[in-house]
Amino acid sequence: MTDNEEEQIYSIALTMVPGIGHIGAKRLIEGMKSATDVFRYRKELSERIPGVNERISAALDCPSLIARAEQELGFLQKNRIQCLTYYDEAYPSRLRECEDAPVVLFFKGNADLNALHILNMVGTRHATDYGTQLCATFLRDLKALCPDVLVVSGLAYGIDINAHRSALDNGLATVGVLAHGLDRIYPSLHRKTAVDMLDRGGLLTEFLVGTTPDKHNFVSRNRIVAGMCDATIVIESAAKGGSLITAELAESYHRDCFAFPGRVTDEYSKGCNQLIRDNKASLLLSAEDFVQTMGWSSASCVEKTANVQRDLFPDLSGEEQQIVDILAQRGNLQINTLVVETDIPVHKMNAILFELEMKGVVRVLAGGMYQLLT
Repeated sequence: MTDNEEEQIYSIALTMVPGIGHIGAKRLIEGMKSATDVFRYRKELSERIPGVNERISAALDCPSLIARAEQELGFLQKNRIQCLTYYDEAYPSRLRECEDAPVVLFFKGNADLNALHILNMVGTRHATDYGTQLCATFLRDLKALCPDVLVVSGLAYGIDINAHRSALDNGLATVGVLAHGLDRIYPSLHRKTAVDMLDRGGLLTEFLVGTTPDKHNFVSRNRIVAGMCDATIVIESAAKGGSLITAELAESYHRDCFAFPGRVTDEYSKGCNQLIRDNKASLLLSAEDFVQTMGWSSASCVEKTANVQRDLFPDLSGEEQQIVDILAQRGNLQINTLVVETDIPVHKMNAILFELEMKGVVRVLAGGMYQLLT
């Protein structure tokens, strides 16, 4: 067994330990630097990580969890499903910054989960012709402005599946985040679209094989949808619904949130209108509007997907220099800290850090820390 397989097994096992949860599991891995060491040094956790009690150490001493994790890894390998552990380079770096990020993800497909531009489109399961047309028109126009964008949604009825299909129709990569294991597709009517997505995008989940699409899983799924993206776009929503939960999660993660307005008398525009009224989402009218607000100019979208020659003495913008100065003074920092220190929005910070990486000025380390190269 390789070290990577061992880390995958222990990461999977950690998700099944009762009483720990997403936040607790993430804290343990960050404290010990690997899931393997969480289990290996379980009797010493209380000494190494403040607040960890003996009950957690005892819960980790469970050989049956390791056996179940080994079985899961066997299924993943047999079906060519990627197992993305917390410090894996392919793990979504934006999601890693969230307090309740999952410690392991399962992915089948070919999308770059750390693409420069990522957005999610969510909304009601009862999409109207208005919402369906918005999906198609928005993504058609966005393709012309920013052809490298990755579109994320939840493969559900209504707006979700229309977002995936419109993305595919326009040659955009699209990822569906599932509320169940990768041994099934729910709803089954969307199987053909899901299969098509494997060739241009993929399917992502935190849930083990055999997990059914129970109601509470969808709320858990929504935090991944919100956390792995630069922005959330709500197309249509009733006054209550899962898409509003995704919007609230996006706000809590300091992500940008947008909503298309609708007539005040329309049932499935009430949620969007409320988000705009309460200043929880920016009013969105078009793809041009979105790209301009996000700073995703057409030229920058094309330039940043091309191979960039690293300069020996690169010219830095004012904001790039500001970030370099902070890293020089304080050492390695995570993106959330840089956002707070510089007051630069997270979507813009991602783009600036990408530029600095391409110029050979910074590099990203395990744990999402950014290091200044000298």
